[in-house]
This record gives sequence, C-alpha cells and structure tokens, in this order.
Amino acid sequence: MHEELTWQIEAPKAFSFEQNLLYLAEGGDECTYDIQGNHVRKAIALGEAYFLIELSEATNGNVIIRVLKGSIFPSEKIKAQLTSFVRDWFDLDTDILPFYEMAKADDYLHSLIDHYYGLRNIGIPNFFEALCWGIIGQQINLRFAYKLKRRFVETYGQAIEWDGEQYWLFPTPEAICNVSVNELMSLQLSQNKSAYLIGVAQAMVRGVLSKENIQALPSLQEAEQELTKQKGVGAWTAHYVLMRCFRFPDAFPVADVGLQNAVKQLGEMEKKPSKEELIQLGAPWENWKSYATFYLWRSLYEKM
Repeated sequence: MHEELTWQIEAPKAFSFEQNLLYLAEGGDECTYDIQGNHVRKAIALGEAYFLIELSEATNGNVIIRVLKGSIFPSEKIKAQLTSFVRDWFDLDTDILPFYEMAKADDYLHSLIDHYYGLRNIGIPNFFEALCWGIIGQQINLRFAYKLKRRFVETYGQAIEWDGEQYWLFPTPEAICNVSVNELMSLQLSQNKSAYLIGVAQAMVRGVLSKENIQALPSLQEAEQELTKQKGVGAWTAHYVLMRCFRFPDAFPVADVGLQNAVKQLGEMEKKPSKEELIQLGAPWENWKSYATFYLWRSLYEKM
C-alpha cells in the first residue's frame, strides 16, 4: 500500500484522548503499540491482511485514524473493520456517564473519576492476546510480566517496518500451537505457563475455544465457566479476559493483588482487603465493576 488514508471517528461524551494516551504511556513496557508524541501507533491484523495505524486527536475532539502502512489498500469494508477495532479498543460505544454518577458518591471512586475523567476501559480485542497476557501475568509483578510478554511477542510475532521502527503483531495461535514447552521456558516462562499457552493455542486452532462462542453465552457466570474449563485459566484470568476482551460490565477479578492494593491505599487500610471484603465493598458498583476495577488499577500506575 503506497497511498495514505485518514478519516475521523466521532468521540462520545466523557472521552479524553489525552487521558487514554497517558494510560497507554504509563502502562508499562508494552510492545503491541508505540506512543509517538501525541499519537499512538498500533499494528493490526485483519485476517491475512495487516495494517499499521496511527491515532491522534482532532481539534473537534474526535479520533483521527491514519493508516500508515498495509499489505493491501483498505477497502470500505476494511475501513469499517479498523474503525470497529478502534471503537472496541477504546470502548467508545459505552456511555460511562452513569458510572460517573454512581462513582460520585463512592468513597473509593469519587476522587479517581475527577483525576482520570474521560479515561475508558481500554481493552484487548484480540482474544488470544487477552488470554495469553492473563496467563503470562499470573502471580508475578507487572514489570516482569511485560518483559516476558515482549520476549514472547518478539520471538513468535511478526513485525511491520515503518520509518526505521518495528511494530509488532501479537503471535497467532497457529504460531504457538506446535512450539515445545522447553522452547517457551527458554524465554523464562515457567513450565506450567508454557504448557498453558500452548494448550490455549491448540484449543483455538481446533476451534474448541473461540471468541464467538464466548460472546454467544448469555451470562457472566456461563462465560466464566466456559473459560475456566481451559487448563491454566482460573477465576482471576477468566474475569480479567471477560473484562478486557468481552466487556462484561460486572467482571470483577477480586483475587487481583493490584486491585486489593489500590483499595487498601485509597481506603487507608492497615492490610489488603480479602476477596470476601472486596465482593462486599464492590456491591454498590453493580453493572460497573469492570470500570471500577480499571480506575482502581489506574491509580497504581503513577506509583510504578
């Protein structure tokens, strides 16, 4: 593709491109996107085609999508798919004003919505990526998790070259399903995590596990049950994926240490709340537990 293509998508109320860019910039050593000044660049695969897009803010507050490079020139259908990806990534189709109304009266959330107003629950639209990231991040600190993710992506993913830089596509299940456990362990992944990642890849290649099947399930509980059938996917990982990939509003990873630490700090508690205490504390957040979790996590990033 040689011809550059640019268009705008309308931003909803309570959306701040700046806040979302700050989140992306402060989130850690992320290898699946790159911040360039007031822009973010990301490589995206659509079937066999790939594209490098750049997002920025228009003067009217809308989001500008600029295709920098692609394996083919984007048709109207592909433009629509890229628009849909961005809307999903930044959760632009959710009206979060009711969340803000609820949070105004909440002891833990009211200060966060003022500080991060316009921040969206930035997602992971790629189901395989969301599951892999959930597995990689189990029971280790976030800094090390990002190092492992980068090794995994740069070993098995594909890169798009642009302006002297590499922009990485997350590995496909097909790229992982025949890898050996020992090979993944050479990246410093544990034996169990290596086996889990290969198992997830194999389940997806066989069609046993798919985004479409999970999306078709009518409830959070049934989706959690389906995900936890997969070896290596416990309740924490399932809720993380249901929150970041599937947008279940009440996905709530109560076993998450970061979530517990955020509540401890904001509540000035002597010790972290238990899972049971978090469930009780989060009862008023019904229909917004995912957003509450995301904002609580965000409060920890500035301390990293």
